[in-house]
Amino acid sequence: MLNQTSVTEFLLLGVTDVQVLQPVLFVIFLAIYIVNVAGNGVIMMVVISDPKLHSPMYFFLGNLSCLDICYSTVTLPKMLENFLSIHKAISFLGCISQLHFFHFLGSTEAMLLAVMAFDRFVAICKPLLYTLIMNRQVCTHMAVTIWIIGFFHALLHSVMTSSLNFCDSNHIHHFFCDVKPLLELACGNTDLNEWLLHSVTGTISMGPFSLTLLSYFYIIIYLFFKTHSCSMLHKALSTCASHLMVVVLFYAPVVFTYIRPALGSSMDQEWIIAIMYSVITPVLNPLIYTLRNKEVEGALRRVIRRRL
Repeated sequence: MLNQTSVTEFLLLGVTDVQVLQPVLFVIFLAIYIVNVAGNGVIMMVVISDPKLHSPMYFFLGNLSCLDICYSTVTLPKMLENFLSIHKAISFLGCISQLHFFHFLGSTEAMLLAVMAFDRFVAICKPLLYTLIMNRQVCTHMAVTIWIIGFFHALLHSVMTSSLNFCDSNHIHHFFCDVKPLLELACGNTDLNEWLLHSVTGTISMGPFSLTLLSYFYIIIYLFFKTHSCSMLHKALSTCASHLMVVVLFYAPVVFTYIRPALGSSMDQEWIIAIMYSVITPVLNPLIYTLRNKEVEGALRRVIRRRL
């Protein structure tokens, strides 16, 4: 379908139009972005450089850290630029590209969290077969597959959104380009786009979420009937606690934004939730994994000693 839009650029209205707040917000979000890049970058460096972390669990953790850096980079730099700019414009191509990479990285992370849950399931419930099932080739294929699926899922949204006719306002009431705000600006019928957003994105989000819950359900049942001990169950599940916290942080705002029915929520609620999953969650992930993971802490100390 040919693009019939007469709009060549969009204006991102951002999180607030109060001028006095924008320099303050610039400093806050710049600090968050620096912490995000530094924290996730350190995890990637440690996972790559420490031989003791060359296992499937940490291979996927390295992928998660890479995704979190890229995920925030899609939205935060433009947001920071707009805090200091009067003309908060983004080109049509730049807007569609931002939409594409946002959904690409977000859907890939959803699937990666399910793969990480499956890894914990195999490690706990099938320990003797772990090295056979989760060998390097299988892990690499799983990682490549979810990245490819995420890319084509996002390509579907970017192509369908770019084919819409935007003939009225070009003011986006958001701090980045996403499908929902753009559909509000489109002229003509957007039923197919909305159906794709709720059905396809819903499947990409809730499918991995269901598999994650299923993996932990089997882990709990297996440990309960095998150990008959709450203390052993608690000890085993503590190894999964970091991943569970990340899953909750990631899915709570995603469900609120994309899966729930349209309940007429305010724009303030929309961008607060968007900040949660695109800005706050990526910066919390490295903190969660380093504070609750003794192996990562030990590897980090070894790396620091080598550097000194």
